[in-house]
Amino acid sequence: VVFIVLAPVLTCCKDLVPPVDCSAIHHHDKSLNSGVYTIYPLGERSAVQVYCDMDTDGGGWTVFQRRMDGTVNFYRPWDQYKIGFGDTAGEHWLGEMKLNCHLLVEMEEFTGQRVSSGYSQFSVGTECQGYKLSVSGFTNGGAGDALSRHNGRKFSTFDKDQDLYTKNCAKRYLGAFWYEKCHNANPNGVYRWGADGTIYAVGVEWQPWKGYDYSLKAISMKIRPV
Repeated sequence: VVFIVLAPVLTCCKDLVPPVDCSAIHHHDKSLNSGVYTIYPLGERSAVQVYCDMDTDGGGWTVFQRRMDGTVNFYRPWDQYKIGFGDTAGEHWLGEMKLNCHLLVEMEEFTGQRVSSGYSQFSVGTECQGYKLSVSGFTNGGAGDALSRHNGRKFSTFDKDQDLYTKNCAKRYLGAFWYEKCHNANPNGVYRWGADGTIYAVGVEWQPWKGYDYSLKAISMKIRPV
């Protein structure tokens, strides 16, 4: 994976704690612009580059998923979702980390309309727990609630089926997500251009807003500490 650094890496003095997420970077310097920064998740020594949204709703959001132009293939196996893939400055999946945060999902359709959905509690379990999702506290920013159905579900890919469907949701809907039987949201589905009923519900979908036959132009999932 090649990362393109769009913004300077935050430099800390030795007596300062390395930033664990974008909110820590934002707290240190609120004048910083959105871009790629280096963090040390949960105090780990290994550095991770992430895209920080410093502008939306007070700033300090760590973007862990983003679709915007279809340049990255998201139909990938378990191991790639585990470590992350894509271009941090563009389309990417950050990789599974220990999360306990606020979640903001922002999306856009092809005429330019933008909406969002927020969740006051969003956490993901360990790999041994199947990266089980816990989400609650929905706030409607115009997109509707597509994630509550997925609460309590484990993460599934085409090569690791952990959903409740008798077959494999990831294979059927060409994505990877916390599927139930199967989804109200498929943000990692096939990137298509708007309304397309050719193959049912395989696109970048957020069902409460645009239904199952409209693939979004853009969607991003971003987190900030509770």
